[in-house]
Amino acid sequence: MILTRILNNALAIVVEIALIAGVAWLGYTWPLGFAVLTGLVSFGLGLYMEIARVTFELPFYFRKVGRWRRVVARLVAAGEASFKALVAGLVGLLTFLGTDEERLLTVAILFGVVTFAGAGLLRRLSLSFGVVPSRWGYFRLAAPLGVLFSLCLSFWPAASLTSIGYEIFNLPQRPSLEKVSELLFTLKQKFDELVIAVLSGIFDPELARIAGAFLSVNVLTGFVIALYAVAVSEIGRLIEDVPEAPARASVAGRGPDRPPPGLES
Repeated sequence: MILTRILNNALAIVVEIALIAGVAWLGYTWPLGFAVLTGLVSFGLGLYMEIARVTFELPFYFRKVGRWRRVVARLVAAGEASFKALVAGLVGLLTFLGTDEERLLTVAILFGVVTFAGAGLLRRLSLSFGVVPSRWGYFRLAAPLGVLFSLCLSFWPAASLTSIGYEIFNLPQRPSLEKVSELLFTLKQKFDELVIAVLSGIFDPELARIAGAFLSVNVLTGFVIALYAVAVSEIGRLIEDVPEAPARASVAGRGPDRPPPGLES
């Protein structure tokens, strides 16, 4: 039984790594396909999560919810899930679009590493505190993962103002999405560098870099990373729990939720 559990855990980790590597590779090789997949994952997961959240929030805000509570909850949840899916798809597209292959490969590697860290955190919270990975990950994991991703990217060297000005003035009349995205990334990095320089006059340089990571636009990518961390974590849990469900259900011929004989009311 212990050996089966160990093998199951190993299989789950291997599958998680393979899925994360596949998603990061998709973003690196086909940004548009990655953006579409991200939007679909965000909408599917978000619709389920938002319906549950809004259903419980309505009685908190309104004393007279009425019999239309479920309809209202689904409409509000669908609107929020659709908006977040559009934002997630756009952020995912801008994250992997560009013309600098070295930078894009670095982004893909960091994306995979941070996603794996998020999935591992969800696993630990689930085992130690009984956290539901999908719920906690969807609503609470985006910010810390976004800061971690932003902090890793803060070490990427920013271009000089002269280079940025040259790129802006030499843009074609109808620039491609790749060129626009690369320019936006360059501007983001330069802005982050300026913020860190200003904060360095107040804090220690290392603390200033950490504080700058909180203020960076790169934090928005945390929502996309959290989506995949949640999806991968849930798939890993399904693999780990496969042999346990039938075993629990077959004990003494009882269902998994029924109490043992003598304790039934």
